[in-house]
Amino acid sequence: MKSFLAISLFIFVAISSFAQHRNKFYLKFGGTEVNTRDSADYIRVVSEPDPGSKFYNVKEFFVKGDIRTIAKSSDLDGLTYEGLFVNYYGNGEKRSVVNYKNGIKNGNDYEYYTNGRLYSRYVYPENSNFYGNYLIMANSDSLGNELVTDGNGYYKGYDKKFAYIEEEGLVKDGKREGTWKYNFRDSKTTLTEIYNNGILISGIAIDKDGKSSSYNAETQSVIPEFEGGNKEFVKFLQRNIKYPESARSKGIQGRVILNFSVETTGELVNITIGHSVDPALDEEALRVLKMSPKWRPGVQYGKLVKVKYSVPISFAL
Repeated sequence: MKSFLAISLFIFVAISSFAQHRNKFYLKFGGTEVNTRDSADYIRVVSEPDPGSKFYNVKEFFVKGDIRTIAKSSDLDGLTYEGLFVNYYGNGEKRSVVNYKNGIKNGNDYEYYTNGRLYSRYVYPENSNFYGNYLIMANSDSLGNELVTDGNGYYKGYDKKFAYIEEEGLVKDGKREGTWKYNFRDSKTTLTEIYNNGILISGIAIDKDGKSSSYNAETQSVIPEFEGGNKEFVKFLQRNIKYPESARSKGIQGRVILNFSVETTGELVNITIGHSVDPALDEEALRVLKMSPKWRPGVQYGKLVKVKYSVPISFAL
């Protein structure tokens, strides 16, 4: 379940009422939006809430028509998941069944192999908003042999394709204990970490060039940040964003999603549109983000790293 830094930061720039929203999106695996069905991996349809509910219905379909996801969201296009989230493999077997609250995993997270057998069960505590803050309560191999039961045993975590073991170590009362080993083949990085009652004591990372770095809980993973934090970033956006008159006069509003990376120098690079609303709104969001001063860079495993970010900016009339 470990992963490298990729951050989504949700920002709302209000100027206030309800207008135009799309309810169908063509997407690639990974979330990038495309313009046509033929170039998409799956299709997302967002519909009005059921009677008595305030949450929008979200359904995703593989291009051949098979169901991919059934979920609910508190907003239309940014997707803040609420309640039960069910995801399926292309063969029709369940991939995961997860509970969400305010867009964050909360409670049980059941993950499955492609053959339908239970792979793992994790439990996320209330208001957990950072990666790694969960309990490992169950883990089995693809034949159904239990490796972790009731939070105790030896955990083996696979890559997304179940091709090789990506992380492994002892679990006690749902928490990591003793020595854990990690092997990230995509980045050619290996880790060896020491835990005590779920708390990281120390770690050593070896990168693709054979260079090693030491770290602890404080330097394991530090996300990039606008100087002064999120509140100052919101103030920066509110000071500089000007609602385009062409969009205002037509009643156009919505959430523009910007993708970018924060370099090890703190500079914002590769700023692109991840989700378009209207050319004028897109350009305004791009213009202002390109004005941003340098951020505090991200740190992972004791080293400065380049981090991918996603910032949805909502324009409302």
